[in-house]
Amino acid sequence: MVAPMEVDGPCGWDFVDWVGPDASACIFRSLDDPADIVRAAAVSRSWRRFVVGNEFSKSLCLRICPEIANFTSAEEVNRSPQPQPIARAAESSHGVELKARERDYRIYSYLSGALASTKPSMDCILQCIGASSTDNFPEESIENTLMPNDRVKNRASYWSSGGQDDPDAPESLTYRLNSDICIIDEIRLQPFKAYFQNGYPIYSSKAVRFRMGHSKLPHGSESFVTVEDENLMAIADDNYVWSYTSPEFPMLQENVLQSFKLPRPVLCIGGVVKVELLGRVQKQEADDRYYICVCHAQVRGRSLSPVFMVDTSDPAGYSVLKYLPEAKILRAEDAMLDDGRESLEWHSLVARYRRMRHLAIMNVLLGPVELMDEDDLGGVSDEDPFV
Repeated sequence: MVAPMEVDGPCGWDFVDWVGPDASACIFRSLDDPADIVRAAAVSRSWRRFVVGNEFSKSLCLRICPEIANFTSAEEVNRSPQPQPIARAAESSHGVELKARERDYRIYSYLSGALASTKPSMDCILQCIGASSTDNFPEESIENTLMPNDRVKNRASYWSSGGQDDPDAPESLTYRLNSDICIIDEIRLQPFKAYFQNGYPIYSSKAVRFRMGHSKLPHGSESFVTVEDENLMAIADDNYVWSYTSPEFPMLQENVLQSFKLPRPVLCIGGVVKVELLGRVQKQEADDRYYICVCHAQVRGRSLSPVFMVDTSDPAGYSVLKYLPEAKILRAEDAMLDDGRESLEWHSLVARYRRMRHLAIMNVLLGPVELMDEDDLGGVSDEDPFV
């Protein structure tokens, strides 16, 4: 149902009034630039009520990234504790709804701008969660796919699956991203060329597919690649909620970094990406079995944290979007202080994000860090104040 236009005064008739609410709503919903919707809301009070009441910004977010539908609600988290309201007569349901619509407009108008941003993509992988199999652990571990080259200190650097007689047997590599909420547009993979074997075989897969979502495991129980079983419990599909599954892409049997552009930008809610390697093309001469080997992987996109965070604790698999507007202007020294005047939820989210950023910085300086709990993960960006 379209919310009607309200005039501001006796001379308040304007274009929207003459066109009518239904036709006006069709026009507004055709806008694909978030800034145009914000400009329309600034024309007059009546236009703002029309824009806010019909949730045009949220509709635009859903058109850009349908994964937004996985959010059961959106909440605004303020830095300072909110004062308790003065006792008064119960507020009407209409007034409560108007406040909720205004809050949602603030959140989704900013989110739509973030989704449509033209900022350059970067590699968002923070850590490996696990591989479906490994031939020789730890020499051929998934951790090697985080290295930019296929040789490190004159030694081959790659992940290798276990051998299979069936050429259709799949494999998978699961990664944790640098934020719980990222916009992803491309995945890059490089098959490994075994330069130390006869004929220099390239162990690519036939095709690839990608899943994105979040873990259902309790915080702290999602361990990482440190033992020979390659964390098989943590990578089981039953432990994840996948909010997006890509189409299949053919992979070339070439030792180059191959780009797989997604049909549209995808909102990864929960910060987990699973790379599915479908089918095998190369046998190893030594044992006449099929293998898949990858020497490098990238998940390209942008983190939306710390302004946006996600609560994925709902057992049904739904998520709550958290909007921290004051994180946009947070100074570096503020980020490092433990300020007792902050609200508990703000402090919890900022502390979690600060640990995420520190882990990302340590990975850059020292290489991938092992044995970190899920609470110690998260986003990093070039403009992040949490340095």
